[in-house]
Amino acid sequence: MFYRSRPTLPVVKAAAKKQTFHSVGGPVRAGPDPLAFRRWTGPGYDHRVSLPGFYSSLPPFRALFAEGLPMLMYHKCGRPPRRARLRGLYMPPPIFDRQLDELCRHGFRSGSLDELPSSLAARDQVVLTFDDGYRSVLQRALPVLRKHGMTSINYLVPDLIGKSNVWDLAVGEVEELLMTVDEVKQWLAAGQEIGAHTCTHPRLTRLPVDRAREEITASRKRLEDLFQRPVEHFCYPYGDWNPAVRDLVGEAGFRTATTVDFGVNKPGCGLLALTRITARYPSRNLKAWWRGLWGR
Repeated sequence: MFYRSRPTLPVVKAAAKKQTFHSVGGPVRAGPDPLAFRRWTGPGYDHRVSLPGFYSSLPPFRALFAEGLPMLMYHKCGRPPRRARLRGLYMPPPIFDRQLDELCRHGFRSGSLDELPSSLAARDQVVLTFDDGYRSVLQRALPVLRKHGMTSINYLVPDLIGKSNVWDLAVGEVEELLMTVDEVKQWLAAGQEIGAHTCTHPRLTRLPVDRAREEITASRKRLEDLFQRPVEHFCYPYGDWNPAVRDLVGEAGFRTATTVDFGVNKPGCGLLALTRITARYPSRNLKAWWRGLWGR
């Protein structure tokens, strides 16, 4: 789950007054504006063209994907409910099907984070990621993944398994159910992967250091205890991270961590600050941009 991040986040003063330790606040890596258009200046690309801030189809991104390992970020699978505030976090299954079909037709295969860092040099892989562990992903996205023979990783919030997205409800978002333990086991039995997304989905840079460490470390242990398999990959809730939080993730033994920072991952990049590109359905702005660029 992510929201648009502010450039900096303050130390939580109330917590600092009551306790002797400090928060991990400070400069924060800002997440993407999913409606923005981004200018990419890599080789082989028309420098006059700006990329859409989210992925809907392959053609605008082909040159960028040739420069590093792309990771696409999804959340929920289905049509957005009428009352949904963050409609772009819903991926209708027919559009998801078209996206995977297009990637497969152009020679892409799904990659695993277990293959990093060697796979960073590959130019025929894409890593598919889902945040939060929504039941709709098991029900609607898994059949599409199976159809195309692709795998993905789902970042789970262990204290909320079998419950719902309670972190969203305070801001008026629609309640969505999360997978149960048995449903996660179905996900794993289908050849899909899981990672950790903290225990309760907080903004880590706003927490005292000890609590942030517990959220990170315990999320790994609880998932490993529940599902009896190594959990080596982490995702920062809301894309909220900074060097102090990143170091806590490394201390917890995670091999990789994903952000919501826009871009592809090149050889030599930091494995605890992997970039991703939000995948969503085309907006009206994107459709207009697409017609203007390609004459369609």
